[in-house]
Amino acid sequence: MRNAVCIFYLVLRALDTLEDDMTISVEKKVPLLHNFHSFLYEPDWRFMESKEKDRQVLEDFPTISLEFRNLAKKYQIVIADICRRMGIGMAEFLDKHVTSEEEWDKYCHYVAGLVGIGLSRLFSASEFEDPLVGEDEERANSMGLFLQKTNIIRDYLEDQQEGREFWPQEVWGRYVKKLGDFAKPENIDLAVQCLNELITNALHHIPDVITYLSRLRNQSVFNFCAIPQVMAIATLAACYNNQQVFKGVVKIRKGQAVTLMMDATNMPAVKAIIYQYMEEIYHRIPDSDPSSSKTRQIISTIRTQNLPNCQLISRSHYSPIYLSFVMLLAALSWQYLSTLSQVTEDYVQTGEH
Repeated sequence: MRNAVCIFYLVLRALDTLEDDMTISVEKKVPLLHNFHSFLYEPDWRFMESKEKDRQVLEDFPTISLEFRNLAKKYQIVIADICRRMGIGMAEFLDKHVTSEEEWDKYCHYVAGLVGIGLSRLFSASEFEDPLVGEDEERANSMGLFLQKTNIIRDYLEDQQEGREFWPQEVWGRYVKKLGDFAKPENIDLAVQCLNELITNALHHIPDVITYLSRLRNQSVFNFCAIPQVMAIATLAACYNNQQVFKGVVKIRKGQAVTLMMDATNMPAVKAIIYQYMEEIYHRIPDSDPSSSKTRQIISTIRTQNLPNCQLISRSHYSPIYLSFVMLLAALSWQYLSTLSQVTEDYVQTGEH
């Protein structure tokens, strides 16, 4: 499966590089995006007109497509299908802004949900995981949506400074006339209320995340999937009701991140982590917040899947070598999945320029 995941990444990297190139006209780009999956089966296809820094993946695409065709057929089917669906999504959002919450879900599906679906199908195709993991696209999609929404929520200020807007207008439009107005000190209370509403929206994916992770049987796959999710949960807890989101960067502490990496290696521990951060959010919900009742409701739902008697399994008996291995594997998993989930994160910029 290792080669399949590697080629999966390179194919999506090439697709993203093509979409991201602002020197290519929309008229030329749309058919290229729609047909990109078919180029996997054309040995000589390459694109030499890109000006992007990653253009080598397009110029040397015959090398990538050759390795793709050398994969087992079961892996080819998955990669080509996800490439096709993502290309269609990219073309759709070239000239479209994220307006409604439904559009927000659709955008996150194209840039991250499809990655989760593709990886899940590869896990199952390899027989590392049961067929259900790859067949249940709804829960695999939620895994990607939760990560992507967390990134979008946390990165408000950075995106504003770079001229990008990913928060759904249907939500922020209830508070201000322009999304950038949240950065103004006089609007900080409204900004935090909108922030809390979007975090509440993202929390609705956690039940699916729990169900998905509970089905995993392979330890490496579990670590690969669980660590980014608990990192995202901790990040949302840090962002909730926090004015700093609109003033700077909100990050979890390095020590906290290492602890999460070392702990999130089994389902009882993951449930305990989720319960811990849900309690943190719950006790910070302002009674005056417009979304307070919805936030309490979804946290109550999550609690039913994470009973209070969940305990973190002690690490005291683990050897230093084991802990070092877990930390290295976790770091690589977090970096890799973060890269994959953001492989097309910037593609709606075209429509915003």
